[in-house]
Amino acid sequence: MRQLTLVVTCTDRKAAVPDAELHARSLPAGSVTERAALWKGRLKNASRTHSLADLYRGDHWTQARRLRDAAAKAGFEADLWVASAGLGLQPVSAAAPSYAATFSSRHADSVTTTAEGNTQWWSHLQRGAGRATLQELGMAGPVLMVLSEVYAKAMEAELRAVAAVASEALLVGGVDEIAGIQRVPADAGLRRALGGTLTSLNVRMAASWLHHCRGGELTSTATSDSWKKWAAGESRPEQHNRQPMTDEQVTAFIRKQTSSQPGISRTRLLRALRDEGRACEQSRFANLYKKTRGEP
Repeated sequence: MRQLTLVVTCTDRKAAVPDAELHARSLPAGSVTERAALWKGRLKNASRTHSLADLYRGDHWTQARRLRDAAAKAGFEADLWVASAGLGLQPVSAAAPSYAATFSSRHADSVTTTAEGNTQWWSHLQRGAGRATLQELGMAGPVLMVLSEVYAKAMEAELRAVAAVASEALLVGGVDEIAGIQRVPADAGLRRALGGTLTSLNVRMAASWLHHCRGGELTSTATSDSWKKWAAGESRPEQHNRQPMTDEQVTAFIRKQTSSQPGISRTRLLRALRDEGRACEQSRFANLYKKTRGEP
């Protein structure tokens, strides 16, 4: 079987609550260089660690772990790696402390407030924290990357570097076309066919691409043509005419639902809210959920 490296983004949901100093919001004001250095020191000195395979939670991570099975059926022996704003690039076999750090600008634990800052943060974080670069992974064989727009932008230099060396490179999601990388843009119209939440859409698209692989080739013409034919027949534009909600209304909804359905996940709550024809942006809902539930 051919070797394949899978790279996916991390998730906000964790199996363990991070210590206070491992929330990005706790970092003092300063330059990206200073804040990244302090953050790496906190990671190194953390007393409790967890296997990354078990640390992350949610639909996105469930589907990410299943990617290896899809890869095996396509004729690949796959290794799974995680691109994290808190840890850099790590294999899922690695151990790390629970943390809260993201490139999403509207989140309380944003590592920086600008795209340029995110790029600088990623570069600093990789030095001394990351286990490998995308280029190093790409030199070992084909690489399939599943990245959101904000992560792809922060990692652009590494994407261009892997494009120069990888025998086959596929990017599902992302933001820009890069010579040497075949890109499959996110398509919300496929959610009806693939199921799940929008947060797991890119991973589900990657799994579907692997199902269409021909002859153990990740980016062959036959594979690409098979995928495109399927996607063109299945894509259905989503139409949303949802009613906006105030913070107070969202909070009231969260309290009511968690009271009647103890243990319901945040992802399922947001889906239920939207299924009722009401609107709330994902990161805003996450922050209000944490505040309502008294989570750090």
